[in-house]
Amino acid sequence: MKIRKRITGLPRRCMAPLRGPRPAMSLRYAFWSFLSGTLGILAICEITTLVGHPLLIGSFGASAVLLFGATDSPLAQPRNLVGGHLVSAGVAVVVVALFGSSPLTMALGVGLAIFVMNLTHTTHPPGGATALIGVQGAVGPGFILLPVLAGALILLATAIFTNNVVYHRSYPKHWL
Repeated sequence: MKIRKRITGLPRRCMAPLRGPRPAMSLRYAFWSFLSGTLGILAICEITTLVGHPLLIGSFGASAVLLFGATDSPLAQPRNLVGGHLVSAGVAVVVVALFGSSPLTMALGVGLAIFVMNLTHTTHPPGGATALIGVQGAVGPGFILLPVLAGALILLATAIFTNNVVYHRSYPKHWL
């Protein structure tokens, strides 16, 4: 009975204003986001060349958006960046080891990654992509260190540098 009431009330609960508040965006902030994001991904690519092991995964592009374009977001802070990717990579490894790689386990991996990130206060939306990439690629335990931990730390180092070298930014807002 309650579920029927929830479903019939769904359209009403989805009502929202057409436009929401949007803080002003300066050209300087946008340009520095572009430059910093480019440098972050290039840093991963260059270190990949140096170590001879691929360190770039798609979810790092989404992390770059948070680290360089939404630096004040709680989801962009170091605990969330590193913890979210590590938790999600760990979930992927466990899911693959127990159930293999299939559409169902890919979905399960993403759902479990969200669940564990929420429980550990490490929610980082790109972590969902890390779990999906891991399960889809049927990864083993090495995935957690290379590319996930290494790539996340490279992005973090780049974010610390590029977001503090200019006077109009400060990163991180908190470490843990």
